[in-house]
Formats: sequence, structure tokens, C-alpha cells
Amino acid sequence: MKKAVVLLSGGLDSATTLAIARDQGFECHALSIDYGQRHYAELNAAQKVAQSLGSHSHKIIKINLTAFGGSALTDQSIEVPTSGKNIDIPVTYVPARNTIMLSLALAWAETLDCQDIFIGVNAVDYSGYPDCRMEYIQAFEKMANLATKAGIKGKQITIHTPLMPLSKQEIIQRGLPLGVDYSFTVSCYQADEAGRACGVCDSCRIRKAGFKTANIIDPTIYRT
Repeated sequence: MKKAVVLLSGGLDSATTLAIARDQGFECHALSIDYGQRHYAELNAAQKVAQSLGSHSHKIIKINLTAFGGSALTDQSIEVPTSGKNIDIPVTYVPARNTIMLSLALAWAETLDCQDIFIGVNAVDYSGYPDCRMEYIQAFEKMANLATKAGIKGKQITIHTPLMPLSKQEIIQRGLPLGVDYSFTVSCYQADEAGRACGVCDSCRIRKAGFKTANIIDPTIYRT
């Protein structure tokens, strides 16, 4: 069985990505990053998701992006936007986050002797983050094969983005038959410690709309 490192935030997208990797026959090693985000609820969710989907292993790596700030998710003085206004790159963008996470996944993949990394980035409902675009993923994959022992030795590293062309509705419809329990997942930017969602941030609005469009009952517990 081929191994894969799967980045698992605890949200809807990453849970679906883990289920897809498992369905494709990979032995999945889930990686979650405690980077100083506003709440720990999504990491608790990641543990539940990893267990429920039979991840072979699950690591939580701690780094401190609050030292840099620059995002509403790592700086408590910056408010999470709830207006619903379309902004090119919202304040919830965390500088270089996906680059950091993919680099950690790449390091673990090399030690596991595996050439496959899965990440749940999406180009449809992605909130305008520059590190969720296909051009970025392709560039990182090229770099990974230039900068690693595995790549130099001819072990081609592949970054899998199975959700890239899907809407939130399609992601949910893809995950349910694969056994994803979305009640375990936390997507809210400002969930409380019990995992209850605010219901008004961008992430909550996109999630709500996805379940509604899919005509599936939303299992999320909202505070409002």
C-alpha cells in the first residue's frame, strides 16, 4: 500500500481530502498544524476526523505564527470579517501558511519514504487566498522535486489537490459516500472551544451555502 501525507486542519475540505486519499488506496498519515490560530477546536476536530476515517497515524506539529501576526487568524487585535463583502485577499489570509504546511508535510513524507502529499485547497470557494491556486501548487511541486533527496533520486513527489475544481456543494456530495461525518468538522474562523460556529464569518457562510445547495442537512452547531 502506498503511503501519503494528508494535511488535516479539521475542517470540511481537509476531512474530505483524507477520505478521498483513503478511497484511492493510500495508507494515510494525517498532519495537523497548531500555528497559533484563534481556537483549538479545529485541532480537536482533526483528531476526531483522523480516527473516524482510519488514518494510519496523526501528528500535530506546533509552530508559532502569532510571532508574525498579519492575519485575523493569528492576531487577536484584527477582527474576523463578518460583512460578507467581496475582498480580493481578506484579512483571514495567513501569510505563507500553505507554504509552511506543505514544507512540513514534505519533510515528513521524505522520512516516511512516500511520494504523495494531499492538501484540500480549492479554487472555487477559496476566499481569494493566493496559496490555494493551481499555479501555486504546481510551483511548489516543482520546487519539492528540486529540493529534496527523494526528488533528486528520481522518486517523483506529487502534490494531490482533489478538491481544486469543486464547489462546496460538490465537496460535500463527494465526501458523504466516502464516510465523512461532517458533524466532526469545524470550519469557523472564530469557533468557541466547544467547536460551536459563529455562523457569520466567511467560512461559515460558504459552508452553510454548500449544505443548502446540496440539499443536505447542515450538522454544524452554530452559536447564532
